[in-house]
Formats: sequence, C-alpha cells, structure tokens
Amino acid sequence: MKALIAGLSLLLLGGCATNGQPPWGALTATGSCPKPGADQELSLNLADEMANDGKLHASLANLQGLPANLPQVRLRQAKAYRLLGRSEAEPLYRSLIGTCMAAEGEHGLGQLASAKGENGQAMAHLQRAARLAPTDEKIRNDLGVVYLNQLRVEDARFEFITAMELKQSDPLAAINLVTLLIYQDNWKQAAQLVSQMGLNPDQVTEAQARAEKLKGSSAPVAKAEASAKNQVATVSDAPSNPRN
Repeated sequence: MKALIAGLSLLLLGGCATNGQPPWGALTATGSCPKPGADQELSLNLADEMANDGKLHASLANLQGLPANLPQVRLRQAKAYRLLGRSEAEPLYRSLIGTCMAAEGEHGLGQLASAKGENGQAMAHLQRAARLAPTDEKIRNDLGVVYLNQLRVEDARFEFITAMELKQSDPLAAINLVTLLIYQDNWKQAAQLVSQMGLNPDQVTEAQARAEKLKGSSAPVAKAEASAKNQVATVSDAPSNPRN
C-alpha cells in the first residue's frame, strides 16, 4: 500500500463571561492542558463512544459532569454541538486557542466557516491548524477541500495526497482526489485511483456528484471572464473616431 500511495503521488503531482472572556479562560494556562484523572478519562471515552454511535445528545450529557477547565472536554463538546448545528460550537473551539489543543480549535473553526461557505475564513483557520499539526491527515484533507472549493486545484491535490500518505486506511482524501480528477475530466486517472484504493460505487457516485457541482459553480465565472475578454476585443478592434 505504501508503494501504491508513493506511485500515485508521482503520477498526480505532475456560565457568565467577564471582559468578553469565557469563564474557563483563566483556568487553563496558555499552551498547556491539565491531565484528566482516571475517572475523567473513562467519562471522556464513554462520551467518544456515544458520539461515534451518533448519540450526540447523550455524549454531551456525559460531558456535563466534567470540569470545563479541561480542553479535552471542551473539544468534545464543540464537536458535538457542531454536528448538531448549534451555535455553542464556535466559542468552545475558540476557547482552545492558546492551549495544547490549539490545532483542534483552529480546525473546528475552519470546519464551521467552510460549512457557511466562508472559504477565506476557513482557509485561514485550516492553514494555521496545519502549521500547528502538520501530520494530522484530517486537517490536511479539510484544507484540500477548501482549496478545491476555491478552484485552487493544484493546492487541493497536494493536500489530498499528503492526507492519503499520512493515513492510508482512511478513504476520505482518496474520494476527494477522485472528485478533483473528475472535475478536470481526467477519467483515466480517476478510474485508476478508484481501482487501486478499492473505493465502492457509492463513494464514486458521491465524488462525481460533487465534481459536477464544482463544474456548475465555475461555469458562471468562466462565462464572465469570456464575456470580459470579448468586450475588450470589441473595444480594441473598433475604429477610432476621426478627428476634424
């Protein structure tokens, strides 16, 4: 599998708050995270299991009994609230900046911005997250998605391949790379990647649908650029008015 990814790389790279601060702000020193106790670890693990099973409300209920000064608690709360579409997610992610989980905080803020279609903000957060945690494949993948949404195709390709090499068992970046290749009408490489990574038909259908959506979003831009070029040509080709 490592040889496969390397080959693909060569092929494809051609409470109340005071002073505007949350109540937990003074509880966690910058750049540090207090270590949870054994019982707290068990509660965190239980919350993770429930979240993985889609029981986000139950996960949040289990987290309520844990101290808010633990960034590990706030991160899990933020993720659950984000998936539930609730506004509590953003301040919780922001509270992680300056702790040992700053990368996760920037990542979450990037995900929130991306979901709103705010690609510039998403890119800024995800670039900071990638600098803080350069080997986190989920951050690299999500940064690639934002680049692709902006039609920065080569930047997106780089991030997807990086994510694939970092974690070869996760198909998400491969699906996104197939989306990019279909968007470019590069069906041959897309088919090779699908076969080599063992993607299933549903994953391919998802990639194709997203690629068609990208093509639809880029068509008005291309049309406007073509129209502007035609107008320039018309003006430059027009005869000058004779002078008296």
